[in-house]
Amino acid sequence: MPLFRSRKKPQRDDDPHLSDHTRSEVTEILRRVRKIELRTRGLVRDSFGGEYHSCFKGEGIDFEDFREYQPGDEVRAIDWNVTARMGHPFVKKFVEEREMTVFVCVDISASGNYGSHGPSKRELMAEIAALLTFSALQNKDKVGLVLFTDDVELYLPPKKGTAHALRIIREILLFEPEGHKTSLEGPIHILKNAVRRKSLVFMLSDFLFEEDLATDLKIINRKHDLVAVQVSDPAELALPPVGQVRLEDPETGNQVEVNTSNPKVRAAYAEAAASWQEEIDQQFKRLSIDKLSLRTDEEYLPALHGFFKRRTRSEIA
Repeated sequence: MPLFRSRKKPQRDDDPHLSDHTRSEVTEILRRVRKIELRTRGLVRDSFGGEYHSCFKGEGIDFEDFREYQPGDEVRAIDWNVTARMGHPFVKKFVEEREMTVFVCVDISASGNYGSHGPSKRELMAEIAALLTFSALQNKDKVGLVLFTDDVELYLPPKKGTAHALRIIREILLFEPEGHKTSLEGPIHILKNAVRRKSLVFMLSDFLFEEDLATDLKIINRKHDLVAVQVSDPAELALPPVGQVRLEDPETGNQVEVNTSNPKVRAAYAEAAASWQEEIDQQFKRLSIDKLSLRTDEEYLPALHGFFKRRTRSEIA
């Protein structure tokens, strides 16, 4: 399969071909990018930078320098060539290799545009992605981006720098995908075949799809360090009692009329939603993949703090 779909250039507010209305929309989105940048930078500075540093460690160690042997040093660390030249023992000094490659994979299918309370799922994913990106950059890690629907819509190779981070946020908010449905096959293909170095991968999605990818996800989690971040909306889990309504699947266009005032209908819907969510949770648990659940109607800070603490304890154990 191809690496990703042909790239659409994002619109800019200084593009002379934009109408006044479209230019206003783009300006508003760039204002939101700036707002997300300021908020997430502050969070990284105040708390998340340190928590990220504690949770996600680099691979291996790097040689730094030589120093004189001291009582208690490991004899196997002695460098005999330097020792012979200097006339007394010297050992190699190593430091932990902190730098990692981080990938943020974001689901931008049509279901992500929904939000019954405050931000849409896509807007919340953009803010979470920004928080993770700035945390990674503070830790001197490189960050790459994969935007996907039922195929990969955009792939940005890992880089460092604030300009790159702002582009990641802008693409998540502004990119117009060709696809509408959701599939993890595209990002899984890239992570299996195009990303050679072991990386930390955050997969942000509502996971509203019907496909069995257990084998592929297991392979990805073995090759990389995979963290699933599920973003949901409360109306997807429980129907509000608002009378007769027509519901439409944004990814397929299928419609159905439902009487939400009927308690039996709401109960059946809630039971089906809970059963689906339980299956998703159990699948990630069986695959030993860390999973974080966030909702558009709840503050995400407590959930993130809790996840980082659990992750740190598991690293120590």
